[in-house]
Amino acid sequence: MKLEILIKPFISSVLLVLCLASCTNLEIEETDSIISEDAGDGGFSGIADPTSSLNDLYNKVGSDFQTQENMYALEEVTTDELLIPTRGTDWGDNGVWRQLHTHTWTSSHLFVKNAWNNLNQNVFRASEIIESNPDAQVLAEAKFLRAFNMFFVMDLFGSVPFRQVDEGPDVNPTVLSRTEAYNFIMTDLQEAMTGLPEGSPGVANTGKATKTAANFLLAKLYLNAHIYNGSGTADSADMQKVIDAVDAIAAQGFAIQEGYFQIFEPTDDSETIFFTTSEVAARIYNSLHYNQNSPDNTGGGWNGFSTLAEFYDTFEGAPNSNYVGDDQEERRGWVPDATTANAQNLGIGRGFLIGQQYDSDGTPLKNRQGAPLSFTKEIPAIVGNGEETGMRLLKYHPFDPTDAENQNNSFRKHQILFRYADAHLMKAEAMMRMDQDPTAMVNQLRQSRVDTPDLPSVTEAELLAERGRELYIEFWRRNDLVRFGQFTAPWSLKEVDGDPNMNLFPIPETALLSNPNLVQNPGY
Repeated sequence: MKLEILIKPFISSVLLVLCLASCTNLEIEETDSIISEDAGDGGFSGIADPTSSLNDLYNKVGSDFQTQENMYALEEVTTDELLIPTRGTDWGDNGVWRQLHTHTWTSSHLFVKNAWNNLNQNVFRASEIIESNPDAQVLAEAKFLRAFNMFFVMDLFGSVPFRQVDEGPDVNPTVLSRTEAYNFIMTDLQEAMTGLPEGSPGVANTGKATKTAANFLLAKLYLNAHIYNGSGTADSADMQKVIDAVDAIAAQGFAIQEGYFQIFEPTDDSETIFFTTSEVAARIYNSLHYNQNSPDNTGGGWNGFSTLAEFYDTFEGAPNSNYVGDDQEERRGWVPDATTANAQNLGIGRGFLIGQQYDSDGTPLKNRQGAPLSFTKEIPAIVGNGEETGMRLLKYHPFDPTDAENQNNSFRKHQILFRYADAHLMKAEAMMRMDQDPTAMVNQLRQSRVDTPDLPSVTEAELLAERGRELYIEFWRRNDLVRFGQFTAPWSLKEVDGDPNMNLFPIPETALLSNPNLVQNPGY
């Protein structure tokens, strides 16, 4: 699959103007932020319609998180959860996917540059709204979105450039250290709390910023504080703040949802805290084979994203298949066989797709050469693979457009970013880092997942594994691996030297050229 076909970047009219500017005019390149048209010409005069701009910003954030490149690639493809093996000439793409898996990226990697640009642009746009004297709720939501985007800049890159809205292209953005950015984000979230609605479970209440979403992001901040401040040791006071934030979320009625894969449908549930109205097609079709059709997409999948055998083996169930009745835990999902495939599940399973795949009428599918379409557990190499190499992962599912519940196409615009089970496990981890036993908390979650037995005890390694089992491909695996000291550890088809510098991505080359206040991260 050609990369240029798959990338669908959001390009605003402002960025288009910037891109047409001379390539030698690095001072106004879109690396650190966009620049207001009136910046530097008498000061910033404000946005005419802050509410409309806020809605545009929500859409921009959703667009940034909906693709398989950029944010998703940096957060998931760099981990032990995903691998995009090159199959013949498909998914070669000049090595951009292989570099992420093997941790051999450089400061010129396209996805690194795009993620940096998108996040920093969003921070600036939020600042423009904030400085336009909006009403209290618009102000609070803009501060939440600024904190949200700056959180990911800080988490991925360490230092954070910040441009004031009245600064023109002749002013180099200030650069916040990781500690300064942490404090800035904390202040934005705490100030946003006063103007945000409470937030309660349900699709109507969780597509925008709420106090509950702010508490979730605060919990993430406190849980990772010892990583961001460089101490390396969790502070008990921070861990207590994690617990308090999670308890505040639970007090609003959020709880673990029974029926795991129902959470990823566009219906009300008790877990979703914050979702974006962005398409989830990339979460579906980048993994499915070309011949795996569904009523809404008769063209089949893109046959790319796979998972590693060792990650699959962390789940309960038969080691070499995942058919219905293989004694698998609920979260590992299932593959329909010839007798269970039907129109309701479209012949496509959920979770881990391994072994022979079937059409909706129970007919065994074939690959494009006519051989059985049977996904292999092992991936022998990053290159030189066949069409069926590697297990596939599927949380969001294709839908039947003839189903009345899907007539509004809402399934494609409901991607979850914050979820209560994550908060629940954050609380368990905070307890563990305060030398309390998290076993009961973890087993409370597992008891809500069918055929998932209790754990006799929960060690640090087991808690990391549990977060993987619950939250796979939900944007948090890299963050977890860094916090548990495992991001530079070995896994299949990844040569590792244990370089801790890889815990941060490099500052893109273009950003360094355009802003001399930036300093490249160590090791790059």
